[in-house]
Amino acid sequence: MRILGIETSCDETSAAVVRRDGERVTLEGLTVLSQDVHRVFGGVVPELASRAHLVAIDAVVSDAFAQAHAAIGDLDGVAVTRGPGLLGALLVGVTWAKTLAWRAGLPLIGVHHLEGHLFAPVLEDPDVHPPFVALLVSGGHTLLLDVAAWGEYRLLGQTRDDAAGEAFDKVGTLLGLDYPAGAAMERLAATGDPARFRFPRPLLGSATDPFAFSFSGLKTAVLREVQRSGDLDRDRADIARGFQDALIEVLVEKTRAAAVECHRDLVVLGGGVACNRALGAAMARAVEPRARVAVASPRLNTDNAAMIAAAGAWHLARGERDGADLDARDAFELPGLLPHSEVAA
Repeated sequence: MRILGIETSCDETSAAVVRRDGERVTLEGLTVLSQDVHRVFGGVVPELASRAHLVAIDAVVSDAFAQAHAAIGDLDGVAVTRGPGLLGALLVGVTWAKTLAWRAGLPLIGVHHLEGHLFAPVLEDPDVHPPFVALLVSGGHTLLLDVAAWGEYRLLGQTRDDAAGEAFDKVGTLLGLDYPAGAAMERLAATGDPARFRFPRPLLGSATDPFAFSFSGLKTAVLREVQRSGDLDRDRADIARGFQDALIEVLVEKTRAAAVECHRDLVVLGGGVACNRALGAAMARAVEPRARVAVASPRLNTDNAAMIAAAGAWHLARGERDGADLDARDAFELPGLLPHSEVAA
């Protein structure tokens, strides 16, 4: 089964071709075009993102086909990000995918963006399969899941306010870094003194909601140190290190505890923040030898169509289909999501 994937949920226009043989999924072609214009505004401008997707999508799909040495006639289906994301941006991808599927007589499947992130490591590691605990961390989401099976996702905890990636970007702005700040923050933190600034670890050790996250207070604590600093050039790297250490400790400890509670020997990291090497290394140290950590390469952890195609291929193999009434949604629940109270022992 050969699937074309389309991803336009935010500011990356992406297309990919994957092949599914049994349970094995192979990436044959992937193109990701990022929209650098948003750096000027310090964040994604939805209208600009939508227009850029319209301009780029034909060329991006053509390039993915060329890499895969494939054509429309070689496809068995089309998968597209249905949401969540920026509604205007999503509409570009959904409309394009629906049109192609209709013209070519191909089955169509809409994919939840976060489910795509769960499938990303499968493209590089065939040994990644449920059950496992997953931490999905990006600019828009921080979510801890127990994945008993594909399509069966039990919610353990999520952020009460800001996502981890959003915290990285906003703290980066406080420190004078360009948007998006994640990679620059990691490089800066690597040169900082971990002992100078110890920021709070929000909700770590919470007895009432042990797997919930909150980063608004951590951002405020960083803001106060920036305001108190008499020499930000001197303190910038140390503040970045203190912030990153606090955020990573919270993410790691809650994920480790979830793996223990759910009796899982595999932890999957997904989303743009999973590109942070310090996070991956800290997670591996925390869960080994009880469990191993699976994390996709940075190209497959940021928003991309390969993960959407991989998730879509699984749904299509089960006989699932969407019709011409498939709509884009800026927010909707992950299909198959169950509350924490239903986590199996």
